[in-house]
Amino acid sequence: MAIQIQDATARDLPRIIEIERLAFPAPWTPASFQRELTLPFSRIMLAIHDDGGVSIAGFLCRWLIADECHILNIAVHPDSRRLGIGTVLMTEAINESKTTGANVITLEVRRSNLAARQLYRKFEFEERRLRRHYYGPGEDAIIMELRFD
Repeated sequence: MAIQIQDATARDLPRIIEIERLAFPAPWTPASFQRELTLPFSRIMLAIHDDGGVSIAGFLCRWLIADECHILNIAVHPDSRRLGIGTVLMTEAINESKTTGANVITLEVRRSNLAARQLYRKFEFEERRLRRHYYGPGEDAIIMELRFD
């Protein structure tokens, strides 16, 4: 299955929001995604795959500011998980960061999200700090980073 990466536009928001709601217990609001489309340092990249009909299988939202990339959000539709889509999205974000001269990529991940932590470790992200109750009571975040120096 071929996966293409392209930038999101406002017309992609309904599918992005659908994936977000299926992926997370406290999803971003439509206004949050709309705002990201307007910020000059933000990019929402889509993973498009042709499964008989072209569809958005997942997305990644990142900020690229000065020499740092921060991944805010990554999600894959439940029907498209375990197909390497998260890997393709992360590879794109890492390659873009290196190309633009970033020194580090950071992200937060739920302590309980073992699948995501495993994906990030595959790219050699290191667990750096803990943010207690970041996602609400009892939902800690692990701050992970990948340095290029």
